Amino acid sequence: MTKSVNPFNLPRHKRLAEPLLKFGNADPETFGLHPLQGLLDNGPFGKLRLASVSNPIRIAFVGQQSMLGRLRHLVNELNSRHQPKERKNYLPEYPGFDRIFEVSIAKARDDAAIILPDALDSRVESSSAPHRVLAEALTGALSSLRSQRHDFDVVFMGVPAKWHQGFGGTDEDDFDLHDHLKAYSASAGMPLQIIRDDRALDYYCRCSVMWRLAIATYTKAGGVPWALANTRPKTAYVGIDYALRSSTDAPSRFAICCAQVFDSDGAGLDFIAYEAEDVSVFRRNPFMHKEQMLKVMARSLSIYQSCHAGDLPQRVVVFKNTEFRKPEIEGCLAAFRNVQDVELLQVQESHGWQGMLFSQPKSAERHPCHRGQILPLGDHEALLWTQGNIPEMAGNRGYFYKEGKGIPSPLLITRFAGRGDFFDVCEEALALTKMNWNNDGPYTRLPVTLEYADVLAQVIKRMPKLEAKPYPVRLFM
Repeated sequence: MTKSVNPFNLPRHKRLAEPLLKFGNADPETFGLHPLQGLLDNGPFGKLRLASVSNPIRIAFVGQQSMLGRLRHLVNELNSRHQPKERKNYLPEYPGFDRIFEVSIAKARDDAAIILPDALDSRVESSSAPHRVLAEALTGALSSLRSQRHDFDVVFMGVPAKWHQGFGGTDEDDFDLHDHLKAYSASAGMPLQIIRDDRALDYYCRCSVMWRLAIATYTKAGGVPWALANTRPKTAYVGIDYALRSSTDAPSRFAICCAQVFDSDGAGLDFIAYEAEDVSVFRRNPFMHKEQMLKVMARSLSIYQSCHAGDLPQRVVVFKNTEFRKPEIEGCLAAFRNVQDVELLQVQESHGWQGMLFSQPKSAERHPCHRGQILPLGDHEALLWTQGNIPEMAGNRGYFYKEGKGIPSPLLITRFAGRGDFFDVCEEALALTKMNWNNDGPYTRLPVTLEYADVLAQVIKRMPKLEAKPYPVRLFM
């Protein structure tokens, strides 16, 4: 057997190029890698769409008297310039909301503000169920705003850290204040931005806070900050996740399945939720029967068609964090029987794989891996590093976002159906990690289809009434 000249090179290992984004300029020469710099240079992708957001974006407020003053000041901050104090090799100067998005942001009319009583503090502190006290007070405030719904676009709600004992509930009632408020506001059709004083208001790097809050506010008002530049046309990307509603009677618990749909631009469309009362449970994970999966996928397909003049996609890529069992595969293929190409992908975060980067024998690189590295394990299975060093994002200097002190684990991607080039499929998964608009970083670990589906499922299971209709994603961000 001939000895390999480079034994440290793994067969078929390669690095995928960092995906490009497009912004408010249709010229391909303006496509870029950096989401924030792209916004500065070309404006948001949404400005190419007619009347995508109102101008100005009007902000309503909910909070105690002292908090309302801080929230109003926050709007003034969004209209001001800020220099970065952290992540300076990635985070550019924040020049002001209107300079970035080409629409302004303003306080709504005075009557679009709900003042919470100071006595709420003592009620929360003395209650044996503080989460219920907070839930009643804050949803009541949102209910009062509904009569002024035509006067505002987004609600800023101030939630101080002193109420921390009411942020969660007991194990029996499975309560989460954030998700509870999102479920209520989404049901009422009101985009909600929850603002913590110990996070957004007190954080030392105001530039970082402004970028994150500005992108979230623009998106919640109906805008699209950026989209993917290089995807196959007429492709629909779908992410599926599950949540279980709590119940004292375990057999009566049922799954909430959320399917998040993106188009080939990577621009978010809507999502649907499906209540499945007769799911199968295998290794503690819920799985749908063929008919259930067929219904979910058929509804997902209708979301895409409603936004594309009734046209079918030529290709559908479905992401799920658990395996596709045979009935689920059959349900997907039945729903997409008129679609030319269907890819079914499992994306796993937890597994036993990890890796280090060596450029030569016995000499590890300064950074343990590059983002975009891919190592096939077979014809339909590969390790994909969606975290890691991206020097091209920071002027060819090393840039290791978030996980700089650790060794990033790859995603394990397994294909259960499909016939396209597997490297191309993994490249699309990598691109979708740049599409979380509730974030000011260069990427997130998971494709946004799965990230949003998980968030949506957790919120949806707390909605008192789930209607069989598409929901705008922006209401749940």
